[in-house]
Amino acid sequence: MNINFQNAKFEKSAVAKNQYPDSGIPEFAFAGRSNVGKSSLINKLLNRKSLARVSGTPGKTITINFYNIDEKIYLVDLPGYGYAKRSKEEIAKWGDMMEDYLANREQLVQTILLVDSRHTPTAQDVQMADWIRHYHERLIVVATKTDKLKKREIEDRLNDIADTLELTEDDVLVPFSTADDEGKISVIDMLEMMRLGVILPYED
Repeated sequence: MNINFQNAKFEKSAVAKNQYPDSGIPEFAFAGRSNVGKSSLINKLLNRKSLARVSGTPGKTITINFYNIDEKIYLVDLPGYGYAKRSKEEIAKWGDMMEDYLANREQLVQTILLVDSRHTPTAQDVQMADWIRHYHERLIVVATKTDKLKKREIEDRLNDIADTLELTEDDVLVPFSTADDEGKISVIDMLEMMRLGVILPYED
């Protein structure tokens, strides 16, 4: 039975594993730099305007936020990285929390990396890609904010992202825009298939 993505609710925020949901349903996490658009992507997938809080202040989200989707999966908004005004202590805490979640969370099916389509992935994006590859069989990347590019620029930007992150034929790259529906169905289909155990990339 398909997931009803409009039957969604914010369940909880967590900073430690003893605060994570204990329902056991599959989790799909979104990782990326601060202000890359994780909350906006979640809202777009759920056809909501503000279920996931979109902040104008980069780096504001320092918790792991769990969204219960139709009692079938969780979408998990991970804290953004790369915010220069964070203290060394905050950065260390972020790293420990992320490492523990990625390494030890049994319900985590896939971590999806978000990068800004307008820019070459940073060293921290590359590091996160390496983390994801370590804990998952493949790298899934969503290139956000494609609506801010001219159409003739998109292919070159996607090629740059693929080259910088060293994507292989086993990896997935999805262009995404919250201004229209580009990428929305692709991401939803991927989540559905991964929940059912279908191996990506998937070709009909």
